[in-house]
Amino acid sequence: MSAETPAAAPGQFTRRRQQFRAWRGTRPFWAGLFVMLGGLPIMYFPYAHLQFGHLTLAMSTTAGAGSLIIGVLLIVLGVSLWFQKHVRVFAGVAAILLALVSIPVANFGGFVMGFLLSLVGGALAVAWAPGAPPQQQPPGEAAPGEGGAPESAPVPHQGTDPVGDVRPAGPYKAPWENDLSGTSPANGANGRHSAG
Repeated sequence: MSAETPAAAPGQFTRRRQQFRAWRGTRPFWAGLFVMLGGLPIMYFPYAHLQFGHLTLAMSTTAGAGSLIIGVLLIVLGVSLWFQKHVRVFAGVAAILLALVSIPVANFGGFVMGFLLSLVGGALAVAWAPGAPPQQQPPGEAAPGEGGAPESAPVPHQGTDPVGDVRPAGPYKAPWENDLSGTSPANGANGRHSAG
């Protein structure tokens, strides 16, 4: 490739990936994903029959309906975090509470996997805040500090001549009125130091 090679037009995959990235950036995407992933093991394990060789392990309990409800609610909260971002605080707090309730109800929160995923997802949802949209500047104006001469702060009065200067407001005196060096003609010492 050389410098003269034109850039290739983005393909369909690249365009879709960029659209998804823009969509993902405007909502608590990872929070919703963690909450949904946390709901799956909570909902699955009470109804699953795990096979270890010839040994069948069934975790069916009397609270199977409760774990199913908790799992479905967590999945619904995860989807609502994706598509209704204004309910993020409610959905995050609800996900945290459902994760805590899943410990005694749903086989230790889906063998702790569902509990941890839901807890982290709920915390991410509560902590997420929408970013400010970028401000567009008019094309004719340069922003402060961009281009042209460098900006500098105004220089305070450094002379001893009070003529033409504005007195500061309040009980404060101008710098030339507090000169105790004895060399200022403004204090009448005319180069002599006064002791005492």
